Amino acid sequence: MKKLLLRLLAFIPHPSALIPLLALIACAKQPPIVVGSKNFTESVILGEMLAQKLESAGCTVDRRLNLGGTLVCDAAIASGSLDSYVEYSGTALTAILHHPAIKDRAAVDREVSAAYAKRNLHWGPNLGFNDTFAMIVRRDAGLRTISDLKRVESTFQPGFGYEFAERPDGWNGLLKHYGLHFAKDPKTMDLGLTYKALATGQVDLIAGNSTDGLIQSLNLLPLEDDRHYFPPYDAAVVSRADIDQRCSGASAALQSLAGSIDDATMRSLNYEVDGKKRDAAEVVREFFRNRKNGR
Repeated sequence: MKKLLLRLLAFIPHPSALIPLLALIACAKQPPIVVGSKNFTESVILGEMLAQKLESAGCTVDRRLNLGGTLVCDAAIASGSLDSYVEYSGTALTAILHHPAIKDRAAVDREVSAAYAKRNLHWGPNLGFNDTFAMIVRRDAGLRTISDLKRVESTFQPGFGYEFAERPDGWNGLLKHYGLHFAKDPKTMDLGLTYKALATGQVDLIAGNSTDGLIQSLNLLPLEDDRHYFPPYDAAVVSRADIDQRCSGASAALQSLAGSIDDATMRSLNYEVDGKKRDAAEVVREFFRNRKNGR
């Protein structure tokens, strides 16, 4: 559009005729890249990370952080309402694509990448950490593994976010895999409330993420997945295949994040926001400053 309008300038008979054409050129400016996130701390941090990285490449960004759960974000990027957000490989495989769980990390990545390409979405890069589900209890529960839940299935009150209670790699699949039969149905609540509910004794078992900062700040205990129920959940950038049409350096900017965050770093970033109550945008700016300075 811009190139066509510029070519037309050669045929303009008088400078005053430029005014409407210049207005058309201004209107032809590409819309911003829309970056989203799910409605929990880690996803907000990662969405902010994508946004700041794109802005550093000269792209204009519209943030839609705290948008909602997995299926909300997936529907938004599929429809074009979002251009990029961070998803997890195991979640994409089972909850979005409805494929059977696979334990092999490389196989999961290949299957998800191929399926997303058919949807005109680009999977990757992987950011470098695996945020697997964690079944979490208070430390005084005297448990170490998920198998140990057999000892407390008649008394423990589970409590989960709405998504974990329903998704195929969630609660019902876990019960079947471990042969558990809880006497009490799970309480469902907003995901952000589950940690407080566990710490205050309102529930006895929650499903969190292995990199959550609240595990440390509330002195809670993630149980070992000793029978290897959960598939890998490698964090990866999802973007629309046409994102470079919005900003020519967009895909290269996102690719530069490959392997930039390990499990410990993500846990630390989450703790800065959840534990120390810092602003996510400032935490991300500090992350990039430290990375630039080799720290």
